[in-house]
Amino acid sequence: MAPPSHCHVDTSNGVHHNGGDAVPVETETTVPPPLQGSRQLDAEEFRRQGHQVVDFIADYYARMGDYYPVHPSVTPGFLRRQLPAEAPARPEPGAFAAALRDVRDLVLPGMTHWQSPRHFAHFPASSSTVGALGEALTAGINAVPFTWAASPAATELEMVVVDWLGKALHLPEGLLFRGGGGGTLLGTSCEAILCALVAAREQKLAETGSRRIGDLVVYCSDQTHFAVRKAARIAGIHRDNFREVATHREDMFALSPTELRAAMQADVDAGLVPLFLCVTIGTTQTTAVDPVRELCAVAAPHGVWVHVDAAYAGSALVCPEFRHVTGGAEAVDSFSMNAHKWLLANNDCCALWARAPSLLTAALGTEQEYILKDAAAEGHDVVDYKDWSMTLTRRFRALKLWLVLRCYGVEGLRAHVRAHVRMAASFEGMVRADARFEVVAPRQFALVCFRLRSPEKFGGEKTANELNRRLLEEVNGTSSGPYMSSAKVGGVYMLRCAIGSTLTEERHVSDAWKVVQDRAASQLRKMEIIYSVLA
Repeated sequence: MAPPSHCHVDTSNGVHHNGGDAVPVETETTVPPPLQGSRQLDAEEFRRQGHQVVDFIADYYARMGDYYPVHPSVTPGFLRRQLPAEAPARPEPGAFAAALRDVRDLVLPGMTHWQSPRHFAHFPASSSTVGALGEALTAGINAVPFTWAASPAATELEMVVVDWLGKALHLPEGLLFRGGGGGTLLGTSCEAILCALVAAREQKLAETGSRRIGDLVVYCSDQTHFAVRKAARIAGIHRDNFREVATHREDMFALSPTELRAAMQADVDAGLVPLFLCVTIGTTQTTAVDPVRELCAVAAPHGVWVHVDAAYAGSALVCPEFRHVTGGAEAVDSFSMNAHKWLLANNDCCALWARAPSLLTAALGTEQEYILKDAAAEGHDVVDYKDWSMTLTRRFRALKLWLVLRCYGVEGLRAHVRAHVRMAASFEGMVRADARFEVVAPRQFALVCFRLRSPEKFGGEKTANELNRRLLEEVNGTSSGPYMSSAKVGGVYMLRCAIGSTLTEERHVSDAWKVVQDRAASQLRKMEIIYSVLA
């Protein structure tokens, strides 16, 4: 059937169209009546269209690994050229099925397929059947649980589930509700870091006076995620008062307590006020682990708020064998991790715990408006989650995470993480077994950082970075190959193979390494030709 006039009118702008063999879509021919009354939430219509969506997603997962390149070969503007400039005035015949066809034929070919078993870039965005259906259930209920009264069960389920998760991750009891602390579910670690920083700022200014906001200093390592710098700007910290302490390869790129102590003392001597320290468990570049206990000891004499960012590696804490990386966490003020990265919870689901939630609510809380008050909550010490973060409107994330924990269990989550760690260890072994390559940073979880050595006759270290840039381009340019990312740490450019997709199996890892070896051989042959011509 030809596309309606307001749908994609040009199907030849260099975009690959999947056609009916990729993801089948049911055809509709009826013209829906004008929207009125309750038709927008008609139960039978929802049931029929819901089945279409579930079938669409199921077919997408079944075919994704073999059908779609992980990363699309498109140029900016490719999709905007395919779609009309204005929304339709009236629904077309079979509008929903037509829209799904456009998703199949226009949107999916232009997507990076983060759930592909061959996606090894960045960090995983893990998915699961239960996580996806939990998202659907959350969207269907569509509650807005900003206060206890606004949705009592949503608030209390969130309180239960953050304690469940915290206990599963072996966090100190003082961070859980049961131990006097407490937690909440946010969208991302960027939000969590900002909330913690604002709470730290307000606590410190209550001691020093608000006029000293220009003297407050934030600390982290040069490997810390840029979200900390962004949060500091939003929180009003002077740009000159942001300290990124240098790390070194011999320390596995972890933040040095000795260098942090020197930085803090220098600021105190200059009349500044140390405020906030972000300790990272599993940095973005190499998954370096900062020494929590030792850094807390450095921060304590200055009254510095210590936040642990475990966005990626926090999921690994379900496995007792990784518990050692949080040694000393009893002294931290807050802790955050993204369950959507590696714990099957689907985007978005960041957990933030605080040892003293009252400091969060003191900084982020609002005076109760009359419209938000409820007689049932009067006289009770209820949690109003609007006072724990920046937003009033919030999602019922607890339902999804509760379902994931119930349906997979802690042991199931451990098996999920351990499988990826084993595959990463296998990939690391393959790298080490090939003398042309080297592992640049020790593997700690399921990320392998490696590079191709540049032979001395081709320039050695002087040409190594450019050689590996070209290698990554060729690896990612292989249509049926893996998709990886890069990092540059200590002046060294490296490839990153982050294993964590739910669909990834050992064969995908082995195939990825074969592609890397093949492309490396091609690069070295090219260099040999160039060298022989120049010689």
